[in-house]
Amino acid sequence: MHNEWLSRHGATAVRILSVAAAYYGGAKLGLLQELVRGQVTPLWPPTGIALTALLLLGLRTWPGIALGAFLVNVTLGPSLLVVLAIAASNTLSPVLSCLLLRCAGFRVRMDRLRDAVALVFLGALAGMLVSSTVGSGVLVLSGALTRADFWPTWAVWWTGDAMGVLVITPVLLVLGTARPSRRARIRPLRVAEAAALGISTFAVTQFAVSSAMNLLFLVSPFLIWAAFRFRHAGAAPCALLVSTIAIVAAAERHGPFAHHDLFTNMVTLQAFNGITALTALLLAAVITERLDTQREIRRIVAQLSEALSDLEADASRGGWPPPQHRKPDGGRGERAG
Repeated sequence: MHNEWLSRHGATAVRILSVAAAYYGGAKLGLLQELVRGQVTPLWPPTGIALTALLLLGLRTWPGIALGAFLVNVTLGPSLLVVLAIAASNTLSPVLSCLLLRCAGFRVRMDRLRDAVALVFLGALAGMLVSSTVGSGVLVLSGALTRADFWPTWAVWWTGDAMGVLVITPVLLVLGTARPSRRARIRPLRVAEAAALGISTFAVTQFAVSSAMNLLFLVSPFLIWAAFRFRHAGAAPCALLVSTIAIVAAAERHGPFAHHDLFTNMVTLQAFNGITALTALLLAAVITERLDTQREIRRIVAQLSEALSDLEADASRGGWPPPQHRKPDGGRGERAG
């Protein structure tokens, strides 16, 4: 009994520590592109990591999120009270998103359009309101930000957290729900197509963000290609790749981000990243749902065809209709007179 208790709780502790480590690592990557006071970034990976952990591992992993958020903010916050408040809001936001998604019947395979819509509006836009509002408000109350800085900080914080859900969560859910079959064969043409998709997406995005002209729309055909041919397994990584390249270009003020102020660049960047994520996510979900529907229709048709064949075989052998439904005279009806 003691060993069983230790094994169960030991596994939970390992999961919590793993989530904390992943959250901390994702935060350090996100802070490389901070835009406001070294704390607010256009893409905050920990929100996507946290929500994925809650969806796949359960709500019991929330202490890992809290621990990771505290370790990240303890070196950034002006005081311990501010750090605790921000860590609490960073924990509450993904928990709220997870609960909202559960209420909406969200499936982690994201194989329905309603799953993609729920992730966008409930998981990203609604759930992340808590962290951005509490975090910005606490920084203003502590004197780290002025009142005039509240709304710009709130906007960047909210969109950054939301983008973390829209860009990071789909990739992690694809990895977390992948179940490779031993019977599945590696098809060279499929691998070559995936490699061509990745290389061409990188090259075109790099060209688009390096050009002085606004050519960001050039990446759209590659997102469509990824969604049609590989569904979420292709669309989610491509959206992450495109968004990452765009964020680096905006931070270094290259291409279409070269001659504008911070606010204009943020609007352009987040609009582009949002459209990129939505295009990939929604289109992949629609295609997945359509293919699953077609597969189900083919299965039903095959079952009906098999049942009809069995009925025809029974009829040819005189086994139809069943004896209990036959008339006493063999089905010829009653004789007149």
